Amino acid sequence: MPSHLSADRPAAQPQASGPVDALITQARRLKGEVDAVRRGTPADGTDPRERWRRALYDFALHQLDDVDRHLAQLRDDPQTASGPSAGDPVTQPGPRRGSLLSRVGSAEWNLLTDEVTWSGELYRILGRDPAAPPLTLDELPSLVLDEDRPRLTSMVTGCLVDARPIDGEFRVVRPGDGVRTVHMVGEPVLGADGSTASMWAVLRDVSELRRCRRTVSETRDSLRRERHAAARTEHRLAVELQEAVLPPAHGSLRLPHDASHTLDLAATHLPPSTQTPVGGDWYDALGLSDGTTLLSVGDLTGRGIGAASGMAMMLGAVRGIAMTGADPGPLLACLNRLLDTTAQPALGSAVCLRYRPETRSLVWAQAGHPAPLLFRGGTGRALDAPRGVLLGAVSGASYGQAEETLEAGDLLLLYTDGLVPGHAGNTAAHRLLALAPRFAGARTAQDCVRAVVREFGEGEREDDACVLVARIAG
Repeated sequence: MPSHLSADRPAAQPQASGPVDALITQARRLKGEVDAVRRGTPADGTDPRERWRRALYDFALHQLDDVDRHLAQLRDDPQTASGPSAGDPVTQPGPRRGSLLSRVGSAEWNLLTDEVTWSGELYRILGRDPAAPPLTLDELPSLVLDEDRPRLTSMVTGCLVDARPIDGEFRVVRPGDGVRTVHMVGEPVLGADGSTASMWAVLRDVSELRRCRRTVSETRDSLRRERHAAARTEHRLAVELQEAVLPPAHGSLRLPHDASHTLDLAATHLPPSTQTPVGGDWYDALGLSDGTTLLSVGDLTGRGIGAASGMAMMLGAVRGIAMTGADPGPLLACLNRLLDTTAQPALGSAVCLRYRPETRSLVWAQAGHPAPLLFRGGTGRALDAPRGVLLGAVSGASYGQAEETLEAGDLLLLYTDGLVPGHAGNTAAHRLLALAPRFAGARTAQDCVRAVVREFGEGEREDDACVLVARIAG
């Protein structure tokens, strides 16, 4: 590739400047618009997100400055002032600092004549006295930080020996101005015999650009840390709220306490195995004043502290409405109206059962939820579900009820979606029904819950889930 600094070659004629002027105008207009938006950004030094946004604006402005400079060079096709060769008088140092060309310099090293030519601006970029002779390729590494010298040597060697283009960065120490980062691009100029005759390079001071890039990276990392910390705090609060609201999951519970045909109850909540925020799953068993027992499980859409607080609201509503003596169907209708009036729209599913011990009768209703599974005599089946849409889906929806007469030794399993990882609907129900032989040999409801956990709760799971087992005591 011909050198752009060779004095014995005719200078190329500049292209028509009209299209380039238009591009310069567009670049400067865009730069002004970006700067206006940046100045309108709140200068809140305590907000990591705002610091990151301002750093990105600064980075974009520096990039647009570079576009402006390069387009101006393309338009003006400047005859760059050369630095002095050895013994030559000092020439003009080049463009003034702050001009469009103030951070771009060029050089050529002629391997046949040992002549070295530097532009005036290259002296300023590398912190050299314009009166000093330009450095040879052997002398150039003396300006570079020790840890960057192998990189520069490798780039130059690859260009001279293997005719590879140069494109890389290194840092130089400028007297009184500290460390600057220089980006160097160049190519070899081949002679008639195919060997390298000279090497030319364009060097650019990219210190401010790299500073902006570091600021963007640092503020982005700070924002990421803040978000991770906030997510951990939210996760902890959601878990604590869930644990405070749900009944204890250890051991078995017998309800009603003073009845002959009590329910042996056990339940547990299975959290996600990853850092996925907890959902709005719940379970509950409540002894009522008339001697009946209300069982319920449900799931509210959403994740995190919002879902956990919504779950707490729903569970509190279930308990409060049940205390009024409402049957499962009207109870779900009340929950539907509650969700319909909340400030944050949400959907939920639930199943509610009311058990009367003296008759071993069960009345239940569901709202878009998997039906309870009934296990008897070593086999199991899903109960026939009455009508019921998701909570919060249809204003004024009503919910049907179904009745079931139970026998001593029967076992009911209530669960939420996600209990069987990777399966839902009928497939999940069939996997759970396959546990019937294990349940038949279990002595307590807690043993059944342990069997479910061993089968479905010890592997990876992306969603949390609840399971509640009720066994009809003899």
